[in-house]
Amino acid sequence: MGSNTIVNIGAQQFDRLREQGVFYVDKTGFIKEWWERGSDVTLITRPRRFGKTLNMRMLECFFSNKYAGRGELFEGLAIWNDEKYRQIQGTYPVLFLSFAGVKADNLKDMKAALKIVISNLYGMHREIMKSDKFDGNDRESFAAVNETMEDVKAQTAVNSLCIYLEKYYGKKVIVLLDEYDTPMQEAWIGGYWDKAVGFFRSFFDNTFKTNPHLHRGVITGITRISKESIFSDLNNLDVITTTSDEYAVSFGFTEDEVFGALDEAGLGSEKENVKYWYDGFTFGSCADIYNPWSIASFIKRNGKYGAYWANTSSNGLINSLIQTGKAELKETMEILIKGGSFKAVIDEQIVFNQLADSTDAVWSLLLATGYLKILEVEVVGEDKEEYYTLTLTNKETALMFKNMVNSWFKNNSRIPYNDFIKAMLMDDVDSMNEFMNDIALASFSNFDVSKGASSKDAPERFYHGFVLGLIADLAGRFVIKSNRESGFGRYDIMLKPQDRENDDAYIIEFKVHKPRKEKDLEQTLANALLQIEEKRYEAELIAEGFVPGRIRKYGIAFKGKECLIG
Repeated sequence: MGSNTIVNIGAQQFDRLREQGVFYVDKTGFIKEWWERGSDVTLITRPRRFGKTLNMRMLECFFSNKYAGRGELFEGLAIWNDEKYRQIQGTYPVLFLSFAGVKADNLKDMKAALKIVISNLYGMHREIMKSDKFDGNDRESFAAVNETMEDVKAQTAVNSLCIYLEKYYGKKVIVLLDEYDTPMQEAWIGGYWDKAVGFFRSFFDNTFKTNPHLHRGVITGITRISKESIFSDLNNLDVITTTSDEYAVSFGFTEDEVFGALDEAGLGSEKENVKYWYDGFTFGSCADIYNPWSIASFIKRNGKYGAYWANTSSNGLINSLIQTGKAELKETMEILIKGGSFKAVIDEQIVFNQLADSTDAVWSLLLATGYLKILEVEVVGEDKEEYYTLTLTNKETALMFKNMVNSWFKNNSRIPYNDFIKAMLMDDVDSMNEFMNDIALASFSNFDVSKGASSKDAPERFYHGFVLGLIADLAGRFVIKSNRESGFGRYDIMLKPQDRENDDAYIIEFKVHKPRKEKDLEQTLANALLQIEEKRYEAELIAEGFVPGRIRKYGIAFKGKECLIG
């Protein structure tokens, strides 16, 4: 490759990429593996930016009769060494659709966006209607597929186009559908999931099930949406997820491919750091898979490290689920951000309407989207239930989550989060009270659970979000622990300074006002401070050599959105 080689980050058009001679890792083995597997319809899920679209465009360039005679696109690549495949290239009618742009916050606009995609697809094949193989009725029906068509017409339009193409070319059609789940994720966020499900179930049934004019189909996306939701009638679906061994090295870069690329780019000395930052993805039994976007970005920027993949989208769904999730979920995020792991039951079939209530469903989504990796799988009991030990995928992912947590406070100008931390480090209790009341007032609603929210749980959800914020903000300066055993009880937050000479240690007890037991917030605060003393929370710090005079103790008492610190 050499230091002067062009790296076209995010290139999705296979033909252009090959014509330009830019950086490309040969993934044509995918063509052969898919073709010889012989499945009618294949669903492949991979995290975003893992080359799904590029591979789908590669399939189109290889099989589509629009690319007949374009064998030079595959010269020098593995697939072109096989004479049998040279004969197949450019011999099938192929339809390529992408739902990447089908995004809307309501059902009407979502359907409108989908109809535009289908209308554009028809526009690419309008010329075939000039053939005398079609009559007036065919041409009228073809022309009726437009942006204002009825829903039923849109749901059956790809099926109809397959009929026309088989009639014209005399061969059944290969259908490639990229990013199938984008509109479904949008529907869940937008609150119209149930209505969207019926529409898409009919579309998938007509396109991939009751379609005798279909030769083969490939569907790609990030998540495996449960079969009951939209694939209920697709008995011919071959599902390949991140835990499947099939196509394991077809998406993403292997370590050999990454290290080879680094050597060619003159960055071979960076292999160990690149592994720390970007390794960690596992597909099937194949470990040490790297995200192509990050590696290409790293090489293009001549060895500059950054959270390239993690910063390529807003991560809105993930952000919302963690921020508004249960306290249990935030506690686990504390463990993860500090480099730990946890065990969970994983169901690869994502049921979107369970995400608000099931923590395991959230972990399943985070695994599918690439933010978590599997350390080990343990089979337990007579039912052979599988427990997955999970951790954050790599340095890049950990950085993304730290930034996400910080954004919960910092993106709102009403929340003087940094000012609170400064006041705490300066032992300015008056300012701490002022700032914490502002933070609580502005933040409480941000941590509400979207469905079934309970106001009595709000302080606990806020507290765990706040602790996550401390961990993300002060992790380099303090060792931060929460809800741990010490002395005779459980403290809420403990901050141990890395620099003992210049920083104090902190114990913070978080208490919610109980009107039946406490007459006012002052009494709640007094009880919090009393608990720190009675439970001897400082025992752990003193045992580690901290001087009692350098251990600061704070109580934080809550009553609704009102707060008192002492």
